[in-house]
Amino acid sequence: MNKISRSESYRKSGVDIEAGYRAVELMKESVMATRTALSYDEIGGFGGAVDITNVEGNVLVSGTDGVGTKLKIAFLMDRHDTVGIDCVAMCVNDIICTGARPLLFLDYIACGKNTPEKIATIVEGVAKGCIEAGCALVGGETAEMPGFYKEDEYDLAGFSTGIVDKDKMLDKKNVKEGDVAIAIASSGVHSNGFSLVRRIFDIDSNPKVLEERYDSLGGRTLGDVLIEPTRIYVRPVLKLIESVDVKSISHITGGGFYENIPRSLPDGLTISIKKENVKVLPIFSLIQEKGGIPERDMFNTFNMGVGMIVIVPKENEEKALGILDSMGFDAYHLGTVEKGDEGVRLW
Repeated sequence: MNKISRSESYRKSGVDIEAGYRAVELMKESVMATRTALSYDEIGGFGGAVDITNVEGNVLVSGTDGVGTKLKIAFLMDRHDTVGIDCVAMCVNDIICTGARPLLFLDYIACGKNTPEKIATIVEGVAKGCIEAGCALVGGETAEMPGFYKEDEYDLAGFSTGIVDKDKMLDKKNVKEGDVAIAIASSGVHSNGFSLVRRIFDIDSNPKVLEERYDSLGGRTLGDVLIEPTRIYVRPVLKLIESVDVKSISHITGGGFYENIPRSLPDGLTISIKKENVKVLPIFSLIQEKGGIPERDMFNTFNMGVGMIVIVPKENEEKALGILDSMGFDAYHLGTVEKGDEGVRLW
């Protein structure tokens, strides 16, 4: 902790820089746990660095994202240990769609009041996500902004960079008619669509609803199901790329099936999906029932239980499913690539 930096005047305005130093001390152990063989320096410098001297690849791929209004659920539950995982997942799951391996991550936390223990808990979640993704948490920023954010609220965003050899980058142009789409199950709502979820359950006005238990959710509370962190797909996807001919990948986030699947296909091709093939998670059936949401809107907003879609040649499908199963990921045949301009055809 810095022993000479302090400002009573700044403290009176609502910014406690000493609390910031305390937060850094509390998060150091978590951050250091993410260090990899590429880690270059320790926490506290003006920039984070990794050494890529011996890393295969010549194309850097970067992604940035946040947790969105799912944070409102964390505030109401006073549960801050999982949103950091969400933040990492939303970034690295995008990066791996190119075939890149995540190398590093940085977080940004803006808050109304810097409570060191809360900030450290958030970063612990970020560190867990980084360890799962195999990347180093090389730095970040905590900005105390009184008057801009409420004292007990914060925003959380992140940035990640990965690397891939140019010749090994996934290219959707390689997708052909007859290829198959494999679904890798999501862990829940992930980090998209929470503005709609909050409205449907009237969560902002009636936060007690988060404590309600539903038989359809296995007796779990609504809050526990909604706060479930976004699944990180780095390990299984990289293993698939090493083992089978992966043509293209789609990360199913905001915009659901209709927005994201077409992004993984060349013009003139579509993925034909029988709705009965989709293993819809109970939380989505509950959301649709409570909100009276049209089916198309559900598939155009939520992941519906499918967090990632991997396109492979038909002859590689069984091997790919076997690999995913051996790694503990629920995966199954979702659909087939056919001619068409829709991008996705649900029937």
